[in-house]
Amino acid sequence: MAKATKKTKPVRRGKLIVLDGTDGAGKATQTDMLVETLQEQGYEVEVADFPKYGSKSAGPLEEYLAGKYGQLNPSASSIFYAVDRLDASAQLHAWLDEGKIVVSNRYVTANAGHQGGKIADRAERLKFFKWLNNLEYNIFGIPKPDLNVILHVPAKVGQARTLKQNKKDLLSTDLKHLQAAEKSYLEIATLFPNTRLVECTNGKQMLTPQEVHNQVWEYVRRIALKDFAPEQ
Repeated sequence: MAKATKKTKPVRRGKLIVLDGTDGAGKATQTDMLVETLQEQGYEVEVADFPKYGSKSAGPLEEYLAGKYGQLNPSASSIFYAVDRLDASAQLHAWLDEGKIVVSNRYVTANAGHQGGKIADRAERLKFFKWLNNLEYNIFGIPKPDLNVILHVPAKVGQARTLKQNKKDLLSTDLKHLQAAEKSYLEIATLFPNTRLVECTNGKQMLTPQEVHNQVWEYVRRIALKDFAPEQ
């Protein structure tokens, strides 16, 4: 009698969690804290960070941010960021196919927030969001997030925090741009699927990183990790 072959358990698709939001909100810190908590809970985690500064795919983007190409329209500007994510898409899909949790510091929502903020007319801005999602998710085929968390600080607070970090690019220190991006991000939080807003201030001062993380973790636990317990 032939020996029965043991069936292997199919690998479940992983989860993509995005931390995004206004400049100066502490995205890198919250990314690190979320990764640590997930690992403590027993999950296998990979991290993505956009833009991928220093890589070939981000080269034209870095030149744009340094002012080489001047002021471009939102669609043209968005392509620099989208191509950088396209370059990482195969690796992101591979991690997810392996059942891992991928935490991304910025993603398509960053493109929508910053470039959408350049469009004053709301109807045109919504058209841009639709165009951008089609470009990145359908044409380029990058993975869709299971959860977007938008970290929010007022533009003036974000500008002050960014200046302390000695960032030199055109967008991250321009208050008018930051105010427009803030408005766009707040709109995204109500329009994009699987997207939640986390306030990083109490109206007067910044919350502690742990206070912000507690809010982030609650959304991650309830939405992205629902029915997705760590595998033993």
